[in-house]
This record gives sequence, structure tokens and C-alpha cells, in this order.
Amino acid sequence: MASSLISGLLKMGVSAENLRVADPEPNPLAAQWKVQCYTDHLTAIDGANIIVLAVKPQILPEVAKYIATVMPSSPPLFISIAAGIRMADITRWLGTNQPLPIVRVMPNMPAMVGSAASALFAGQYVSEIQRELAENILRAVGLTVWLEDEAQIDAVTALSGSGPAYFFLIMEMLEKSAIALGLPQESARLLTLQTAFGAAKMALESQEDAATLRAMVTSKGGTTEQAINTLQTGGLQDLFDQALYAAQQRAINLAKQFGEQ
Repeated sequence: MASSLISGLLKMGVSAENLRVADPEPNPLAAQWKVQCYTDHLTAIDGANIIVLAVKPQILPEVAKYIATVMPSSPPLFISIAAGIRMADITRWLGTNQPLPIVRVMPNMPAMVGSAASALFAGQYVSEIQRELAENILRAVGLTVWLEDEAQIDAVTALSGSGPAYFFLIMEMLEKSAIALGLPQESARLLTLQTAFGAAKMALESQEDAATLRAMVTSKGGTTEQAINTLQTGGLQDLFDQALYAAQQRAINLAKQFGEQ
């Protein structure tokens, strides 16, 4: 995600001189993007107006507690993209009693190709200017939406955070079914991918909802109707309800575990 954000920001015209990367391991990002790269977090964040916490959830407590040792009197905006980490826990790890402007973000893997779906939630101490800055950063890699309640991030995690895997699974199954019907593997793959892309493009560019678009493709008594009836009779909606609920509950449970650290 850090690489995707750097790439997107540079394409937007942000100067590489304004971007710093902190990573204790040898990092190819500096060579790839010509950004400033440091092995020490404190050196990297010195004087920064915005700190993006683009680390794995398991190491965020350690990173935040390290940052807390040099917290300035006027704290920067913190943007956390660590899944399952509550704002209250980030504040606690940063170890300060002063108000901290924090924005939580749940992006997803298509950020790698500039097509992310990112949901943001701003804490009460985030100014309007800081909201705009956070939104601009995430817009560098795709679409953004704002949430009204931090708890909604768990639902976003289940939907768009994990969502690319659902679509990959559907594409995988469609391809296998098409091969079973007699299509060559490469033809099945290309037709599956283009159909998925075309359907998504139509939905994004249309004013109609998904149900209406589906009805447009589904002629009465036709082949599509037969396929849709089979899927609905098989309980596809119930399966998706169960799947997203399971993902949401896992996100909630993970957050509880991190909160105990």
C-alpha cells in the first residue's frame, strides 16, 4: 500500500522531495521512486505535517509507541491504514493527553493499479483542511468515501477490503465452468476478465442501480434468466450475507485483540 500511495502521489504531481519513507529493512522504494528513505522512524517523521501509518497491524503498537517519544507540541495528522486498529488504541499507544488528529482508512488491493475503493473516518480533532489532505492522498489511488461512524469500518473491511477476493473467486469459478462447457482455457480466461471489467465499467458509468442493470441483461425466458434463477434458488444471497457477516465479525474480534496490547 505504501508503494501504491507513493506512485499515485507522484503521478498527481507531488514532489518526491516532500515524501519520506521509514523502513528498518533495506527498501527498494527509494530506488524505485527516488523518495527519501530512512531506517529510523524518528528521523523520517521529523517536521512532518502528515504521518501515514502504512504498517502491518501487528507492529503498529510498537511503531506508535516509538513515535510517542518525540511527539511535538503541535501534533501532525496521522493517517492509519492498518486494518482492525481502533482510533482509541492508536491514541493510547501514541501516549499523549493532547488532542490528536487521526484519520482511519480502509483501502483495498486495487490501489496497486490506481483503482482502490477507500473508506475514511475522521476523528473529532481533524480539521476540514486535514480532511481534504487525507482525501487527496487516498484519491491518488482511487475512489474515496467518508464514513459517519468508526464502527462502519468493520463493514467496509468485509465489503471492499476483502471484496476483491470475492470477485477473483467468482471469476475463477466462471472460468472453470466455461472450460467444463468446452471453451479453451485462454478464451475462457479472457472472456471472463473482459466481462467482469465491462460489467463494472457499465455500473460505474450508469445512473441505474445494479438490480436494474441486471434486469436489462435478463430477457424473460432467455439464457440469462435460467442462470440467474439457478443462482438465486441455490441461495447465493444468503451465502453472501453469511460471508460478509463472518468477515465483519473477524474484523471486530481482531480489533479487540489489538486493543488489549
